[in-house]
Amino acid sequence: MIRTTLLVALLTACSALGAHAAELKLLTTGAFKQVVLALVPDFEKQTGHKVVVANDTAGGVKARIEKGDDVDVAVATPGILKELAAAGKIQAGSETKLAQVGVGVMVKEGAAKPDIGSVEAFRQALLNAKSVAYIDPKSGGSSGIYVDKLLERLGIADQVRPKAKLKQGGYVAELIVDGSAELGIHQISEIVPAKGVVLIGPLPKEIQNTTTYAAAITSSSAHKEAAAALLKALSGPAAAAVLKATGMEPAS
Repeated sequence: MIRTTLLVALLTACSALGAHAAELKLLTTGAFKQVVLALVPDFEKQTGHKVVVANDTAGGVKARIEKGDDVDVAVATPGILKELAAAGKIQAGSETKLAQVGVGVMVKEGAAKPDIGSVEAFRQALLNAKSVAYIDPKSGGSSGIYVDKLLERLGIADQVRPKAKLKQGGYVAELIVDGSAELGIHQISEIVPAKGVVLIGPLPKEIQNTTTYAAAITSSSAHKEAAAALLKALSGPAAAAVLKATGMEPAS
């Protein structure tokens, strides 16, 4: 009798867990994707929820939510989340800062590393490179938009743009690995985990661009309680070590 009672209790508990388990859709910018993928397994194990991860450029995240894609949690820059909130697409007050990251320079593994230790050295490295890869500014990627404007600030846009290899999204490192470009510029968190490339270093501090990433629950989410738990996991203590390993820092 006791054994039967325990079995019924166990089956009831499992049924309740299944009833409350949610499948969450998380849409993130590429720069934060590796952090998400590292943290999601423990979150799923501890909560019973499932997380389906998709990524896009910052502009792509905004566009997809605006057109009504099925998303529960969005990770993007605070500015984009603010715009989405103003349009009623983000749950008010759910915005949570997650991390920040700077822009770095890479070359193919085994290739010579040019000096980028000063603004002038970085400028000369771009001029000397046979080809330079970065995210296509038109795709909405924050690093690509910044790099394109930086070329103008440095007075070398006319020399570098003709030899630029633009990536529509994803890893700029792919263009370095396959030999399409000699020098690559991307956010550090998208260089560190890539195989076949080496991070030379961050941009000189005088021209560095630090991007902050935040997450928020969409207004259309049908799983707001589970989404709130996911936000807590992405911004909690366990995230700190993952951020460091991927070249990011906690948001200040």
